[in-house]
Amino acid sequence: LRILSRAEATRLEAFGEALVPGARDAGIAHFVDVQLSRPHGQSLLTARYLDVMPPHDAFYKSGIAALDSVARARHGRAFAQLGEAEQAGIIGPMLAGDLDGWNGPPQPLFYLAVRSDAADLVYGTMAAFERMNVPYVAHIEPPGGW
Repeated sequence: LRILSRAEATRLEAFGEALVPGARDAGIAHFVDVQLSRPHGQSLLTARYLDVMPPHDAFYKSGIAALDSVARARHGRAFAQLGEAEQAGIIGPMLAGDLDGWNGPPQPLFYLAVRSDAADLVYGTMAAFERMNVPYVAHIEPPGGW
């Protein structure tokens, strides 16, 4: 990890996994971390395409911190330690922008950015296409994995 701390990576993995099963194994934390270390114009993060103002590390770090803060306030535990139902009880209101106690980027925007990053990894890579037994026909093939 270059930009995210181990604790932030763990939180991001839990959130990504809750949004798109398989995101943790696909490497969501390492993907985001690598992209955060790249120049803005070379980043593949969804936040860039949503016109989130750089630096994107502040966007992801503040969203991860806000998510964990809400989980601790509601359940006394980190988001990564919550069960599926407890996580869903946080994610649902977040999507609607109605999550009380949130002190981070706009809730639906953070949800969309992380969900899209996770979906790209789980469903949009050569390995994912192979797992799904679908031919991979990319316009430009990536140089390697994350």
